[in-house]
Amino acid sequence: MAESASDGASSTRTSTTGASYPHHWEADVVLRDGGTAHLRPIRPEDAQALQDFHTHQSEGSIYLRFFSYKARLTPGELKRFTEVDYHDRVALVITMGDEIIGVGRYDRLADPAEAEVAFNISDRHQGRGIGSILLEHLAAAARENHIRRFTAEVLPENRKMLTVFAEAGYAVARHFDDGVVSVAFEIDPTEKSRAVMESREHRAEARSIMGLLAPSSVAVIGASRTWGTLGYQLLEHIVEGGFGGTVYAVNPEALELGGMMAYGRIGEVPEPVDLAVVAVPYAEVQGVVADCAAAGVKGVVIASGGFAERGEEGLALQRQIVRHARAHGMRVVGPESLGIANTDPDIRLNASLAPGLPRQGSLGLFSQSASIGVALYAAAERRYLGFSSVLSAGNRADVSGNDLMQYWEDDVATSAVGLYFESFGNPRKFSRIARRLARSKPVIVAKSEVTGLRLPPGHSVRTTQAPQGALDAVLRQSGVIRVGTVEQLVDVAQIAVGTLPAGPRIAVLSNSLALARVVADSAEGEGLTVAAAEGDLDLAQGQSLALPELARRLREAAARGDVDAVVVALLPSAGVRVPALARTLAETAEPLGKAVIAAFPGVLDRQTDTEGLLPAPRAGERAEEWPAAVPCYTSAGVAVAALAVVARYSEWLARDQGALFEAEVDDGAAAALIGARLAGVQGTELVQLAGEDTARLLGCYGIPVLASRAAATADEAVAAADALGWPVAIKSAADNLRSRLDLGAVRLDIRDAADLRAEFEQMGRALAPYGGGHVEVQRMAPLGQACVIRAIEDPLLGPVLSFGLAGDAVSLLDDWAHRITPLTTGDVHDIVRSPRTSVKLFGHEGLPALDVPALEDLIGRVSLLKDRHPEVSLLELKPVVVSSTGLTVLSAQVWIGNAAQRMDSARRALIAQ
Repeated sequence: MAESASDGASSTRTSTTGASYPHHWEADVVLRDGGTAHLRPIRPEDAQALQDFHTHQSEGSIYLRFFSYKARLTPGELKRFTEVDYHDRVALVITMGDEIIGVGRYDRLADPAEAEVAFNISDRHQGRGIGSILLEHLAAAARENHIRRFTAEVLPENRKMLTVFAEAGYAVARHFDDGVVSVAFEIDPTEKSRAVMESREHRAEARSIMGLLAPSSVAVIGASRTWGTLGYQLLEHIVEGGFGGTVYAVNPEALELGGMMAYGRIGEVPEPVDLAVVAVPYAEVQGVVADCAAAGVKGVVIASGGFAERGEEGLALQRQIVRHARAHGMRVVGPESLGIANTDPDIRLNASLAPGLPRQGSLGLFSQSASIGVALYAAAERRYLGFSSVLSAGNRADVSGNDLMQYWEDDVATSAVGLYFESFGNPRKFSRIARRLARSKPVIVAKSEVTGLRLPPGHSVRTTQAPQGALDAVLRQSGVIRVGTVEQLVDVAQIAVGTLPAGPRIAVLSNSLALARVVADSAEGEGLTVAAAEGDLDLAQGQSLALPELARRLREAAARGDVDAVVVALLPSAGVRVPALARTLAETAEPLGKAVIAAFPGVLDRQTDTEGLLPAPRAGERAEEWPAAVPCYTSAGVAVAALAVVARYSEWLARDQGALFEAEVDDGAAAALIGARLAGVQGTELVQLAGEDTARLLGCYGIPVLASRAAATADEAVAAADALGWPVAIKSAADNLRSRLDLGAVRLDIRDAADLRAEFEQMGRALAPYGGGHVEVQRMAPLGQACVIRAIEDPLLGPVLSFGLAGDAVSLLDDWAHRITPLTTGDVHDIVRSPRTSVKLFGHEGLPALDVPALEDLIGRVSLLKDRHPEVSLLELKPVVVSSTGLTVLSAQVWIGNAAQRMDSARRALIAQ
């Protein structure tokens, strides 16, 4: 559901006739069957295309749309349907190439918060989910224009349209009158409508990736007989890998390649082609992709390079290629991709530069970087770790890690997922998908620290405003296992693909007392609990006796009720070969139902003379003798560290994350207030709400702000105190001084006019060197701990909520906790307890515990407001004073602006290039 990324300049674009339209409404979309299409606002120059669309519809479809039959649209109707104001009248079209395949529109009614909608879907594209996509995007556009309710009149026999409304997740009211079904529903996103949309998005994107990884036919365009070229390697690897489908070679200069007939162009191939692998020079790629689109190819893997890395020229060409491909129903992997692979025995697809089909296993692997992809593959091979499927995204111009996670969630052959990112395209969508996927399969992410949080080459530039640490907090919130290097990814994946430890309790078995102690110390340092550490295992008695004894001791250790995993650390012993030890561990561990990992310190790979998993097979030994059922390491410290990471994931998995936080709020009043204040605001301009409006907005969400009044003189301060009620506090109105108790900028518990006048004068003298002037008068609140709650709309992460204890904790020590909304009750619980200084909330140094439930409720309400109103660019409650019975919001400020560019909003779309 990644939303179109705009260029950050203007929210409108001009058509060829000079009409302006909201370009951020444009989006590439994935249809129900995995194909792609383009959605955009209708334009005056669409008149002929709309007429063509109409004349190709059946009489029945025309009757259901217009309640009568008309062979052609009149010039007046074409003008009305294509010339809209994009405010009171909006129409969106879905196109494939230059052909319109679906139209959706709304017209505002007498009630300005209500609009009537209508849809018309091409007969040839029925059943592809076009109506549902149009409804989502129309609703998003309508909400921008402050419309909250849709109505429609539908003939009873138009069951498909009635089904679109009924299954959208909104609360639809129906009324039958005079032979017509009238429907009406509120279009604000609900938990059910979001769930429906995410489910549809998941199925569509998973199906689009399945078309890439499980094609029935593959064509290599640029296939060559010249050894060492891209085209030669890709064709050879597909054929030699034993691909289960049909393979075609395309090269205009060859009649035969690899023992098969070669075709000059993809259009000459006599049968439909599902997947095209492109290995032609840079200058030819655009034409080849256009040929693939014309031939009905479903997906392309572009191995050719030289695009985003060339600068603006390459970026522009890359964007054109992707736009053209999506507009004609194709997904794109790359450019600069190392390829894709699927080890399913029925498919055996190795459309990659790897010399052989990867070892079959259950790890799904995604890599953005070609070079890192090679390193990942090599590291996995050294550890005998197998894959279910592999995809190298290269420049990640289209297919991303989010798409692959959608696919792997349903793939029974995948038990764990590994991803390497150099950058994030849509972290909010990643967080949403990963959180769902991580509930069933471990998600391991290695992210480059150099490139950080940004869009990949070829994507519209956005600068993140998220606070430091926000991304890592998002990953933890999603249950993602974060690692720093590709080696660590593979270390963790060895455990993640097998039996997971149920908790942090381990037993250590070793043939060395010293090694057992080292492993135990290392485990405790990683946060694991050592239930037993035994170093008396005897391997010197010979292999025939040592192996049964090893199996017996392993079964005993695993049978303990206080053990979740067993670490077996063995030093080399004469007469006992490491492969035999590993095989015994694998066979013994399989029925135990507990995690077992092995470490063999000192074992070297004799073939490469570098540290490896196990000794390479000697002459006469078969690789199959080396088991992969038990994770094996050459370093006990690495083994324990990997186990600790997976144990923490298991603890996250076992926790009740809670339901989405809910509370009684007035969304309608909040939306009306925001809409009124944004009237006339253009582009990226931000508006700060006045104090009264801020209080009204927060009041819609049950968040009261303690009233205050400004005062420039002592007399005004006394008058304010009389109106607000004694006792009072006064503080400087200057932003840089208002919380500086140390400078005398805050005076508390003032009980009468005389004291107030005296404090006012003293404050004036104390703050004179700092430019202090006006003060703010406020009734005294109960004493307690001051906290800060802040929420921002980040261009990449979306709505980020931060919490910390006010003062030096946040201003000097950066002791913040961060989450992305929406929040569950578990998230709310965690964010309060995440700052290091949060211990002060729960009774510290003999002080009473504070009202944490009230604080959690406040944070939950702020998260609702920020999630539902992306127009809120910044919301800050500072300070919030939490006492033993309740809390008080002393000050609040809110900035609002154009919300058109939120990524991952309530509409399905692919990131635009």
